[in-house]
Amino acid sequence: MLAQAQVSYITPEEYLILERDAEYKSEYIDGEIFAMSGASIAHNQITANVLAEIHTQFKKRPCRVYANDMRVKVKPTGLYTYPDIVALCNKARFDDIQKDTLLNPTIIIEVLSNSTADYDRGTKFKHYRNLDSLKEYLLIAQNEYYIEHYVKQINNQWLLSETSNLQDTIKLFSIESFLTLVNIYDKVEWK
Repeated sequence: MLAQAQVSYITPEEYLILERDAEYKSEYIDGEIFAMSGASIAHNQITANVLAEIHTQFKKRPCRVYANDMRVKVKPTGLYTYPDIVALCNKARFDDIQKDTLLNPTIIIEVLSNSTADYDRGTKFKHYRNLDSLKEYLLIAQNEYYIEHYVKQINNQWLLSETSNLQDTIKLFSIESFLTLVNIYDKVEWK
């Protein structure tokens, strides 16, 4: 959900100071800040559905799931971003004592929009692949029934599976959970 660059080069430290006081969220890469746009009703419903499903499965387990406002830092590339959902079953590691910038997500889930789909599949995923902790990446279309599921293999290759069948279940091996398409798209209405 990137918009235009707002300022010229700033340091990561300056970005965090600005971001922690900002009224809106922004991504940061290579000294530039990019404002994030708002999400559609379908996007919000899908995010809520997925968060609820994973959260329910994490009951009585040492796992955590975060939505929208948990910033993730891709330390090797310097990207600071806000995935739609991140989850992990290991101890969370944060960038500093503020505990608002996660360093070790196990799975990242993005809900695609027309304006972000290419970025989420391409450049953003290229950054995410630099996270040693990342084992799965899930892309969920918001304007049709369609899921792309990437699973990291032993040789650092990523295996893609995709589905548009509402009866399918996606197994999230890295967090020992699952999502059904029928639940992901529950109450989602298209024009």
